[in-house]
Amino acid sequence: MIIDCHGHYTTEPKDLLRWRKDQVDNVKEPAKQPAKASLKVSDDEIRESLEGAQLKLQRERGTDMTIFSPRAMGMSHHIGDYNVSLAWSQLCNEMIHRVCALYPNNFIGVCQLPQSPGVSPDSCIGELERCVKEFRFVGCNLNPDPSGGHWTAPPLTDRWWYKLYEKMVELDVPAMVHVSASCNPCFHGTGAHYINADTTAFMQLIMADLFKDFPTLKLIIPHGGGAVPFHWGRYRGLAINNKRPPLDEMMKNNVWFDTCVYHQPGIDLLTKVVPIDNILFASEMVGAVRGKDPQTGYDFDDTKRYIDGAQGLSGDDKKKIFEGNVLRAYPRLKSKLSARTAARR
Repeated sequence: MIIDCHGHYTTEPKDLLRWRKDQVDNVKEPAKQPAKASLKVSDDEIRESLEGAQLKLQRERGTDMTIFSPRAMGMSHHIGDYNVSLAWSQLCNEMIHRVCALYPNNFIGVCQLPQSPGVSPDSCIGELERCVKEFRFVGCNLNPDPSGGHWTAPPLTDRWWYKLYEKMVELDVPAMVHVSASCNPCFHGTGAHYINADTTAFMQLIMADLFKDFPTLKLIIPHGGGAVPFHWGRYRGLAINNKRPPLDEMMKNNVWFDTCVYHQPGIDLLTKVVPIDNILFASEMVGAVRGKDPQTGYDFDDTKRYIDGAQGLSGDDKKKIFEGNVLRAYPRLKSKLSARTAARR
């Protein structure tokens, strides 16, 4: 089975975007905020939004299932206050739940958290519990920088985050460490802010003992781990200089990188330097880079091709990347897949 651990609803129905615009336009006037009931999206509109995009690409590229979450750029936790973020997150998560209900063999949900700058992550616990217990989602997206490029939150290893981590461990769900839009003009959203955040998160993990406090906490760092694989020697050296554990020991059962790397040399490097047990297949489709690579004639985000073509990977290595590792990173996924298999019999 080929499981894509990183998909976003980037083709969402137009009325969801209309609702968000109404919310943002009235962000300073709570009385004018749109009611949830004002969102009008039919099941047919959801089907239409997926059939010509994610579902079509799944079929064409030979993937089986996508771990699916709301549009990452759209989370925009820097907009408004906590109540704005909560209403928006709930609506987006409910939309993902509807997608998964319509296509249970193609999508499994991951939730957006209602983070807000300066607000304790404890405030996200209620929505996380709702999504895991009621919607049976298997994880969450955790924004390490709700300020949108100004980095006002404490490092991910700070105790400020601990109650949320305690709940994640209790629920047995991982977090993908994923920033949202950048409101800092110095940082392009997908080209700089995303990669900055991935790299920053990994360095924070190197320098602290988070996994001594939470030995079963699981974090996925997307976009191939940012700059880390290319500078693997730098981070190994920094770990040694600071008397920290070796990188593979630190990552072991707690940290994974995904394969949202959009060229063959990048995947070749990733699979050579990062432990195979800590790599998850992902494409981010329909994602940050759209269209065909003129050098190959294939879509940039057709990442399965790169895994298939990576030299030095054995059949067992590819099976780990495509399926085995994701079942370790997302413990609830295995039981959901087993239940679906039993239901088909």
